[in-house]
Amino acid sequence: MLADCLDRGGKILSCGNGGSAADAQHFAAELLNRFEIERPPLAAVALTTDSSTLTSIANDYAYEDIFAKQVTALGKPGDILLAITTSGNSANVTQAVHAAHENQLSIVVLSGCDGGELAGALNSDDIEIRAPATRTARIQEVHLLVIHCLCDLIDHKLFG
Repeated sequence: MLADCLDRGGKILSCGNGGSAADAQHFAAELLNRFEIERPPLAAVALTTDSSTLTSIANDYAYEDIFAKQVTALGKPGDILLAITTSGNSANVTQAVHAAHENQLSIVVLSGCDGGELAGALNSDDIEIRAPATRTARIQEVHLLVIHCLCDLIDHKLFG
């Protein structure tokens, strides 16, 4: 799904908090620059990086809206939201998923534990990759491995 989106000229938006924010940025960097092969840049945006946008939305509206407003502004039908959360209970990530649904983006979630509240917000077309762990550090380790696997699969599918 990720490779097909990029092949059609779409983009992948990524978000998360704390270590998951770092993972969202890591994923976007691997696509925009390169992973393991020389190839053209791929369209990816980490919604975690613009401190002026994040703080203005949090200040003027609510912290829960920091990703949703960006998804609404930047996401187009056919794009993908990669939502990363170790607990599944991050209100701002859940709001981003709702905004993605409203704007006809596809959704891939990296989660852990029991999927939390976010698992209940997903549609049957959404993809959840849940780390089978309850400790945050172990979940984040799995997420990083999954991110590298996704990057490898995207490169392989698009560039052989």
